[in-house]
Amino acid sequence: MPASLKEVAPKQKQTVRINSLPFLSQPQETMATTIKVAVTQAEPIWLDLQASIKKAVSLVHEAASNGAKIVAFSETWAPGYPGWCWARPVDPALNTKYAYNSLTANSPEMEQLQQAAKEDSIAVVIGFSERSSSGSLYMGQAIISPQGEVVLQRRKLKPTHMERTIFGDGSGPDLNCVAELDFGSELGSIKVGTLNCWEHAQPLLKFHEIQQGVVIHIAMWPPIDPYPGVEFPGLWSMTADGCQNLSQTFAVESGAFVLHCTAVCNESGIEAMDTRNGMLFREPGGGHSCVIGPDGRRLTQPLADKPSAEGIVYADLDLTRVVTNKSFQDIVGHYSRPDLLWLSYDKEKKDAAVHRN
Repeated sequence: MPASLKEVAPKQKQTVRINSLPFLSQPQETMATTIKVAVTQAEPIWLDLQASIKKAVSLVHEAASNGAKIVAFSETWAPGYPGWCWARPVDPALNTKYAYNSLTANSPEMEQLQQAAKEDSIAVVIGFSERSSSGSLYMGQAIISPQGEVVLQRRKLKPTHMERTIFGDGSGPDLNCVAELDFGSELGSIKVGTLNCWEHAQPLLKFHEIQQGVVIHIAMWPPIDPYPGVEFPGLWSMTADGCQNLSQTFAVESGAFVLHCTAVCNESGIEAMDTRNGMLFREPGGGHSCVIGPDGRRLTQPLADKPSAEGIVYADLDLTRVVTNKSFQDIVGHYSRPDLLWLSYDKEKKDAAVHRN
């Protein structure tokens, strides 16, 4: 273009939409391409829903006061991960207390989280034990927008091993795990997704989320113990090392930023759930939260020198790195072979009672 035309041509403001493919918009110098995120590493108030939500709201306010636009919580953070299921298969008293302290949809507790998100203009992504209208429990997740709306609520599709003594399976609608969030004129819309724990070991489910265009993914985990060495009789994939590896693998596969969020279980949790002689939650610890880049590298340092420490991990995410990474690898785009391999899915809800005319 001639210089004279450049001078008289009107400057048009471009919107940076880091949300779906392809990534074509070029960021203006005046447009923000960096978003600050917060990943909690905190202990819930075990088996106490109201107290856990109160603490969650406090953490939301803290994250927002430090400039974060997204705050992430761990798997079933409210009212805490039921670690006793790995110590004994049945505990009727604890199961009953847990059910009474599980969160229901459209509840005052959810409204408190929504109000905190709206008040601080921050997105909240939280895991919780969900109690259905019939009384069954599910491993729920919710994404609350900066406007205070629950834009996504889902259940873990398949609870892991002993978790099945407490929780039921998710259904078709729970394949939806990505929501487009509006962060205002400065940042625009960003697609945020989430999965629970070993859902990160399910290739088809991960592929399904990736094809929804996720840019920032929250990987929710319970408190997890460090890997003790090669003689360890348990599974490496259940340790802090193995779980972080799964989160990093998801980052590599998706080309998205991953907020790897773990909870903490200290003496109060061990005592409340009587897990000292169990498989998990034997000693204080469990906290290994971090932020992972779209190429799989860890971007943040440990919160402290011990996994029992509580706090919030912060990071500034340069969203242009997602664009750069996609140019190398896009497994649902140029790096796919849909003529040979493809995913088929069914989002229809499967109810126990179906009316037939």
